[in-house]
Amino acid sequence: MSRLGYVRRRAPRGAGRRRAEQTIAAVVCESGPRLFSDPYYARLLVACEEALTAKGLPLMLMTATPATASLTAPRLVAGAVDGVLLIGARARHPLTVTLAASGIPVRCVGRPPDDVTLPFVDADNADGGRQVAEHLLLSGRRSIAVIAGPPTLPAARDRLEGFRRTLFDAGITSVPVAYGDFTRSSGAHAAQWLLQRVPNLDAIFVASDLMAAGAIHTLIRAGRKVPDDVAVIGFGDAPIAKSMSPTLTTVRQPVEEMATLAIKLLLAALTEENGPPADSVLPTELVVRESG
Repeated sequence: MSRLGYVRRRAPRGAGRRRAEQTIAAVVCESGPRLFSDPYYARLLVACEEALTAKGLPLMLMTATPATASLTAPRLVAGAVDGVLLIGARARHPLTVTLAASGIPVRCVGRPPDDVTLPFVDADNADGGRQVAEHLLLSGRRSIAVIAGPPTLPAARDRLEGFRRTLFDAGITSVPVAYGDFTRSSGAHAAQWLLQRVPNLDAIFVASDLMAAGAIHTLIRAGRKVPDDVAVIGFGDAPIAKSMSPTLTTVRQPVEEMATLAIKLLLAALTEENGPPADSVLPTELVVRESG
């Protein structure tokens, strides 16, 4: 029972309940400070709330790190909510195992870990990485490095894999990789690490716009011009991408569309018996600005 994450569940709260009485919980697999400092979560949660408000439903917001999952899980699966929107599930996160075994309607925003079967809505992160690689190759860049996101996060792995695979197919088999945690400071530190090991680099693909902002700051302090000396491309198309100097070339992910679709499919799962839900992957788009 412990290994499978079993928690006793009462009768489904939504059984026989009218739509207006239902409650949806958005559970972010991050700590509070990360939740409130990353613009991705703000965009996503605002869109979720708007989609639910249009249906006359409230949104309950919770966070669940691996350390606090044991506090969150019993409330979710014991009948306190009718459905769960799980955001940013990572490998070895105990809550994903518990929810997968619980039978409660769940929709993940972001692909869940490979060892957990839960329906999801995601952006095509791998294809976003491919678009960045092709753009850099067409721009004549050859000494290319990556600042990747946390390796336990499926979206971060997909971005890195799509990028590296495209470079490999073009004959670039060695791509230095530094890792960050999607914060601006981690991007700055990762760029410093890369400059020490690849002093002649001419391009960096950064797995988030916040990290890209930190990387550009490091490059400028080191005397490197962006994009003349080093091209920098981010991921996300966060508001900061347009206000930076230089403005940031980045991959636009359809955050609001992902949120709206996830809510729609989760609400449908509460009322319809139409077999296992299909996963949904929305396209990404490279937005070319000044940085690369």
